[in-house]
Amino acid sequence: MAKPDNRADNVQHLQQNIQHTIQNLHEAEQYLDEHADEMDAQEYTQINEKNQRREASIRSSRAEVKDEARHSK
Repeated sequence: MAKPDNRADNVQHLQQNIQHTIQNLHEAEQYLDEHADEMDAQEYTQINEKNQRREASIRSSRAEVKDEARHSK
């Protein structure tokens, strides 16, 4: 039997995911700052593209938090 949809802690989980993604973003930026001159162009580009996806994910998740907060009232 399927579990009932319990959305009570969705905002909390989303916020934890946002914080984790922000941490990963900052760590990657720091890595680039420290090692950019040692990387080949492909690796540098891959890290930058991943960070762009992280930023998009953060924006999307923040919008979802707002939506969840509105619906939980």
